[in-house]
Amino acid sequence: MAFTLAPLPYANNALEPYFDAQTMEIHHDRHHNAYVTNLNAAIAGTDLDKQSIEEILANVSKASPAVRNNGGGHYNHDLFWNILAPAGKGGELSGDLKAAIEAAFGSVDEFKAQFKAAGTSRFGSGWAWLIVKADGSLAITSTPNQDNPLMDIAEVKGTPLLGIDVWEHAYYLKYQNKRPDYIDAFWNVVSWDAVAKRFSAAK
Repeated sequence: MAFTLAPLPYANNALEPYFDAQTMEIHHDRHHNAYVTNLNAAIAGTDLDKQSIEEILANVSKASPAVRNNGGGHYNHDLFWNILAPAGKGGELSGDLKAAIEAAFGSVDEFKAQFKAAGTSRFGSGWAWLIVKADGSLAITSTPNQDNPLMDIAEVKGTPLLGIDVWEHAYYLKYQNKRPDYIDAFWNVVSWDAVAKRFSAAK
């Protein structure tokens, strides 16, 4: 079962001025495409080529580094594109999701502050996440490289609802070394409708 690179669900320039078109094109067409290509090569002819990406990641400790890195890269980026939307088109944070965030973190502002801290304090490359843990509680966590909380090797495990790529390739053309500014801009293009659907499904 070869994995494929889905097109972006919006134009490359749709997230301007927060995420620039050139970065979106390079990030999706080159970086994500490379993860898909390398993942397919790594699982070809093995039992993994019959599994979903979630099944592969759940037992990734038994797989090769190429499967871990590229499988994570594919899943992470696929999630990332789909929890973004043009400014003003992704709905508002509301309902059960907003209530759960306020219950877990005290306020939406405190949630965003903790999420930003997770992203800015990740040394080198990686991701910051909002997840639902097995007990139904929300948590913020961070993973290195292309790891994610679905993996059996993750320090904090759960189902990702929201993630931000803090590899430099995600922001350097526009924000250079100003990762905090990139994370601040991220909130303008989050699709809360998409995140809420993930929350409902995870429950």
